[in-house]
Amino acid sequence: MSHIAIIGAGITGVTTAYALARRGYRVTVLERHRYAAMETSFANGGQLSASNAEVWNSRATVLKGLRWMFSRNAPLLMNPRPDWHKYSWIGEFLRQIPNYRSNTIETVRLAIAARQHLFSIAEREQIDFDLERRGILHFYATRKEFETATKVNALLREGGLDRRPVTPDEIHALEPALQGHFHGGFFTESDSTGDIHKFTRGLAEACVRLGVEFRYDTTVQSISEAADGELEIAFMREGHTDTDNFDRLVICAGVGSRALAAYLGDHVNVYPVKGYSITVCLDDTGSQQAAPWVSLLDDNAKIVTSRLGADRFRVAGTAELNGMNRDIRSDRIQPLVNWTRKHFPDMSTARVIPWAGLRPMLPGMLPKVGAGRRRNIFYNTGHGHLGWTLSAATAEAVTELVVTSTSSLTGAEPATTRKDLPVNV
Repeated sequence: MSHIAIIGAGITGVTTAYALARRGYRVTVLERHRYAAMETSFANGGQLSASNAEVWNSRATVLKGLRWMFSRNAPLLMNPRPDWHKYSWIGEFLRQIPNYRSNTIETVRLAIAARQHLFSIAEREQIDFDLERRGILHFYATRKEFETATKVNALLREGGLDRRPVTPDEIHALEPALQGHFHGGFFTESDSTGDIHKFTRGLAEACVRLGVEFRYDTTVQSISEAADGELEIAFMREGHTDTDNFDRLVICAGVGSRALAAYLGDHVNVYPVKGYSITVCLDDTGSQQAAPWVSLLDDNAKIVTSRLGADRFRVAGTAELNGMNRDIRSDRIQPLVNWTRKHFPDMSTARVIPWAGLRPMLPGMLPKVGAGRRRNIFYNTGHGHLGWTLSAATAEAVTELVVTSTSSLTGAEPATTRKDLPVNV
């Protein structure tokens, strides 16, 4: 039985471990934290959103970003301090502008393919993660914003997404708790929300039942090729250095993937794009009644929301180019609180839990799912703001590549490749 190592126990690492274990592989997950899902998979916006699949590589987004740079509470903020990684990433990002249309359509298709896989996993393993299948509502305050969104909607529909325009009256009918005046919106009934942390932890427990070994508090020190062609991974665990041999390695290390890839001779230019969220604790009946159940996306403010059970409301947004900085800044949290008070004035914000995480983002906004230069190295990383949305599909895709590679060595017939998954992301 082939022994597969996975670096990273976030949503992509755990879904990959699950897919490999289901195919009978021996799987070991190496994770530097004490538990699964402790970084970007901890407190994101909670959306499973094919409707948010538009990539950011457009001239309009770049122009907005230039204007936002001069406002500390803008949706996008960049630290201008010279940094080679940041500016080289921006250069690659700009070179991807001609691929805006094709990358957006491909992201939509990938998100739709992932959706049913994730629901099937949750049902099979009985994972409770505060799933709400009430759709996602995008709303716009002005005609100009709505007309721009209409052009984006044409791309989403080309990718296979059913997303319909709604009037101001329909917006208020879909979510009566939402306060404000709107020109119009779009509603995607097939989108949903949930708690990514609860899902990932629940799936990690399911992996253990399938025989997956999780080595927590483990930091990878080196990766080399052993005499027999296997990979020898040295790691630090509980203050001691140890080594183990594996047949294959899948890197799902989020923002740590770039350094690991460079060590292995691959260029995987993941940049840490910081995002913030607040979890509003709905401690009283009035707040619970005043909070929305339908997931929302305010395109102008770049803010998304999710209802997580009866007593939690998640509000997330903003993008910050500031390197590996994980500081929670009050001047970035306050706009989320102010937005919440504006649109839900009867909901108490007396107890709000702030959080910041680093999105692992590649310049083209599509994840890296494929083989490295070495025959036994694979990647499933760089999912950006859609990690949870895409994870179930990319896990299947990279697993099929591993299956094919191991079968070619043994001479066995490879497992049937799912034709509905884009395995060449």
